[in-house]
Amino acid sequence: MTHHVVVVGGGISGLAAAWHLANRYGEQITITVLEAAPQFGGKLASRSICGIPVDVGAEAMLATRPEAVSLACSVGLEADIVHPATTASRLFIRGRLVPMPGGLMMGAPTDLHALATAGVLGPRALLRIPLDFVLPRTPIEGDVSVGEYIEKRLGRGVVDLLVDPLLGGVYSGRADQLSLEATVPMLFRRAKEHRSLLAAARQAMGTGGRAVGAPRSPIFAGLTGGVTRLASTTVDRLLELGVTMRTGATVRELVRTASGWRLTLGSAAAPELLNASAVILATPASPTSRLLASTAPGASIELDAIEYANVAVVNLAYRASDVGALVGSGFLAPPIEGGTVKAATYLGTKWAWIGSAADKQGLVLLRASVGRYRDAEVLAHTDEDIADLVHADLARALPLSARPVETFVTRWGGALPQYAVGHVGRVDRIKSAVAQVPGLAVCGAAFDGVGIAACVSSAQAAVDQLAGHLNLPGTSINSENGTHG
Repeated sequence: MTHHVVVVGGGISGLAAAWHLANRYGEQITITVLEAAPQFGGKLASRSICGIPVDVGAEAMLATRPEAVSLACSVGLEADIVHPATTASRLFIRGRLVPMPGGLMMGAPTDLHALATAGVLGPRALLRIPLDFVLPRTPIEGDVSVGEYIEKRLGRGVVDLLVDPLLGGVYSGRADQLSLEATVPMLFRRAKEHRSLLAAARQAMGTGGRAVGAPRSPIFAGLTGGVTRLASTTVDRLLELGVTMRTGATVRELVRTASGWRLTLGSAAAPELLNASAVILATPASPTSRLLASTAPGASIELDAIEYANVAVVNLAYRASDVGALVGSGFLAPPIEGGTVKAATYLGTKWAWIGSAADKQGLVLLRASVGRYRDAEVLAHTDEDIADLVHADLARALPLSARPVETFVTRWGGALPQYAVGHVGRVDRIKSAVAQVPGLAVCGAAFDGVGIAACVSSAQAAVDQLAGHLNLPGTSINSENGTHG
């Protein structure tokens, strides 16, 4: 009997799940991917500014873990993988840009000399940090917020000026609300072993494990033309493998049947029923919660408790003659500074392919991120007003002598799940409840990481779970284009 597996959600998690299913078990199953939006890709999307395509969602993938880069290679994009020309970022503090100190682990310092010379912290804040070596141990009973723990060990200055901007750049959240265990797991584990946070951070960073002068492996990777191509190319390859790909297909109900699952699509007036042997839900927490309300009520309740931050990405094109020298790849702005922009990227400086295209037109392309968890004020503005606010912030930090020649704003409602204190335990309970339901799996950014690599890893785990239930052998389709099981 041929199994029919339905993947609900066509973001990178759902696409990766479908890809692993098709490559490992494609001769034994049929696959359908259902996406409610008009297009696949989720937060991997692009748009042109002055005729140059740029990512308006995720713009890089982590290269220090294999999943995202391996997916890119397997769909035929290996030759297009690129790395940033520079990742040297700065901080906008007290009205000026200062270098990002070296040796930070999500804001926790490991090199006090680099921290002192960077000029980020004032004398009092710097003098507070070494007390970590003599303070009594700070017990970690269960989980704790990143901000609470680091403040107790190193002082509030480190939280406000280093940890908050870095966490804000990844999660659009605040350090006082985000889980140490979920967001910086290596530091969490080491902190339970050490009295000193500085010692724990140094061990977690592996300082001393690399020979002096040895080259560092790239931390991030991108794709010529933008990482959005990871999604679009995966869709193309799935279609080539015979996977049914549907957009505009909202799943309203998921019901367990004697032979598997029944999914209800479309409107209440004209419902469409679809039967499946197994289902992977690769949707955000809220729709996943709704679909599991009757089948896995415990998981549904836990999923409903995961909150999201709304954000926007603003792209701006300036005449090169109106922009002075830009140093590094961009900057982060701590929330305590009170500005609109939380992060800015110099796209042409960071990505050579963008720089080359922009240079031909005499342009400089910038990208800014705005919006933080539970901060709705900025996003209540019109797109035009948001672009004006962003330009004003950039003009305070950068040598800009004129307004941009083109801007556009991309809003992402419910963009980033918030890994609140206790998130790891919540995810364990969700997965445990789902695992008890045969033929069901979940994956996505709500669980074990918000980056592309983490989402691909989550998809792989979901496929493995379903394969065990369906008794599928671990075989693969051979492909001349590099696909593998």
